[in-house]
Amino acid sequence: MRLKLALTAACALGARALPQAETSTSTSATGSVTSSATASEPVNTAPATETTAISTAVPSPTAPLDSTLPSQAALPPKQAWCPSEIFCAGQLIQSVNLAKLYVDSKTLVDKPTAFDAQRVLSDFNALGSQDNITVGAISNFVSNDFRGEGLELEALTLSNFPENPTFLSKIKDPLVKAWSKIVHSYWSDLIRGTNPETLCSNHNGTSGCESSLIPLNHTFVVPGGRFREQYYWDSYWIVRGLLESQLYDIVNSTLQNFMDELETIGFIPNGGRIYYLNRSQPPLFIHMLAAYVNRTKDTDILDRALPLAEKELTWWANNRTFKVESPSSNKTYTVYRYAVNNTAPRPESYLPDYITANGEDLETPLTEEQKADLYAELASGAESGWDYTARWSRQQFSGNLSNTEPQLRSLNLRAIVPVDLNAILYGAHIQLASLFDRHSKSKRDLRARASASSYRKKAATLRTAILDLCWNEQKLAFYDFNTTAGEQSSTFTAAAFYPLWMGIWPPSLLKSETKTFGAFSSVNYVLNMYNGTYPATFLETGLQWDFPNSWPPHIYIVLEALNNIPKKLNKQKLPQINSTVTSFDLVPEGQFGLSEDQLPKQTLELGGYAATDVNSGNNTVVNGGTQTKNEKWRDSLTRQLANRYISAAFCSWYSTGGSIPGLLQQLSPEELNVTNSDPSSEGHMYEKFSAVDVDQAGSGGEYTVQAGFGWTNGVALWIGAKYGAILSSPTCPAIIVQNATQPDGTALFVGHRKQLWEW
Repeated sequence: MRLKLALTAACALGARALPQAETSTSTSATGSVTSSATASEPVNTAPATETTAISTAVPSPTAPLDSTLPSQAALPPKQAWCPSEIFCAGQLIQSVNLAKLYVDSKTLVDKPTAFDAQRVLSDFNALGSQDNITVGAISNFVSNDFRGEGLELEALTLSNFPENPTFLSKIKDPLVKAWSKIVHSYWSDLIRGTNPETLCSNHNGTSGCESSLIPLNHTFVVPGGRFREQYYWDSYWIVRGLLESQLYDIVNSTLQNFMDELETIGFIPNGGRIYYLNRSQPPLFIHMLAAYVNRTKDTDILDRALPLAEKELTWWANNRTFKVESPSSNKTYTVYRYAVNNTAPRPESYLPDYITANGEDLETPLTEEQKADLYAELASGAESGWDYTARWSRQQFSGNLSNTEPQLRSLNLRAIVPVDLNAILYGAHIQLASLFDRHSKSKRDLRARASASSYRKKAATLRTAILDLCWNEQKLAFYDFNTTAGEQSSTFTAAAFYPLWMGIWPPSLLKSETKTFGAFSSVNYVLNMYNGTYPATFLETGLQWDFPNSWPPHIYIVLEALNNIPKKLNKQKLPQINSTVTSFDLVPEGQFGLSEDQLPKQTLELGGYAATDVNSGNNTVVNGGTQTKNEKWRDSLTRQLANRYISAAFCSWYSTGGSIPGLLQQLSPEELNVTNSDPSSEGHMYEKFSAVDVDQAGSGGEYTVQAGFGWTNGVALWIGAKYGAILSSPTCPAIIVQNATQPDGTALFVGHRKQLWEW
């Protein structure tokens, strides 16, 4: 069925139908080549729709229904990029959010209306003065005038879903192989398409409703949970998993959607809703394109993709660059940053942003100018993907773990040169040059060769800037550069590995195995000191991109960085940890920016914290797999980290009801109760994990921890394919599950977890 879908009326900034592409070739789910797929025709093999259970959140206000709304701050300015009076900054969205009908602000703005915009706004205005309007009146209005969130999308099932993709044969361990096959099957739960029957343009045969959805012409994979539409940087790790699952057509469709957006919108937005149209996310489109072409050999897609890839780089160059002078070389560089033009709360996080800007805890109220700056910082943090972290703050920590507003008010993101963003764009230039090379060989295109040369030169210039501004030779690590302070940040983060992932290696590392180990010594520290996986930072702030949260993309990036270590720098074995030499002793002085006493500690089963390495004395890393004879240090860290990630994903899945017929029984109801689960649960794949508990999901942030989960699944499958021979059955350890809570106050994995089996 050929779809040509128009952007909704709410997207008034030049909204038009997403374009049709020239004919291109794609690779089928079985690896053969299928032909003549267009940008307005899904590339996967005839997905058939199935009934979708629409999530309809029922208004559940915490205040009495007859109570009036609290007094409101002045409305923020209207945003030119988001003119809808329903889904964008304005009186309606502010009043509904202050009524606190839903735990998550995103629920409201993902609901299509039941009537046209004029009728909805008329019904809202009929409620009367904002000073006298009641919570109950707001609740009734939303129930009557809005429909189920996500109604515009439908679940799809593929007619030729590969039951046993080739990568499974690479996994030796029976338990890990069986579990990986289950994870592979989860793509069926996450594949979506735009439902033309429920789009507002087709509602009752008229344009009788309004929606925030940006309709897409092709099949895509959603991350899961509240993230019910296509997202930008999530899709990179989803694509890595889809490629291992041999779902090449879905990857092609994903790329076609992004190309449609580049043609129509001019850039790739954060996600598939109109409230994301003022920001992007870490620019990984070219990396996805390269991964797809390298795997499938489908170079025909490049006819359409290469000009649009150039368009994306042009957008970043025109909208997200600034000049920075290096204090060490006195040279001035053009580098990239996150800097969103925004002066209002984000619609999908309206209430948290509003409270941050207008909180009762503020001793001195913010001026309107200060609020506008704060809203720009909050949106820029969301564009970074790291929303939020002390990495972006003027102060490393202020407030407490349960109240993060003071920390957010000190965001200084637009003044920071993010080392990861610049590394990604360096890699994008290199990858694009390689794609032009391939295109010139297949088409004998001299212009393509010239383009390849141009992008390599631009990449070389950016590489020089990254090494000058962000590399610290004494600490042997990459850091962000803070233009406010005129110096490198002291906050060590997982972003330190992005340049090494992208092939930016300081000359000193290439000359010294000792220094190269120093650059990766934090990985050794984490594996020895903590029970879980590599954290985003080592700062405990309550923000979700800080300790103890560990994110699947970072595990992938660290593993890829390890894989990039040249063989000549991998001659020695991993240094031994004992009573006199700790893993902290092996970290270059000052690299963490924290003393050993200041670093977070591992919680213990019987209470308290570990004083030193959890594994000191036996040199066996928990859930690190089995050491091989004459294993070198890089290979040891790779084995341990790959196994630790699989253990984290597996144990949290098992703790929430996962089972494998004939191999692994589900936990008892009493045991499942520890994780607030019951026998009806089939196990959850979470979006983030914990560095201090392999059995726990991550916590913190503006929303409850999400299950699904696209990039978690993708990284798990990628690890299975790449490291299957060294993966071992996980053991869920005897360790306290911390009394973490969700933003809505519900418990997150409370109690003790014992070792439940031995292999």
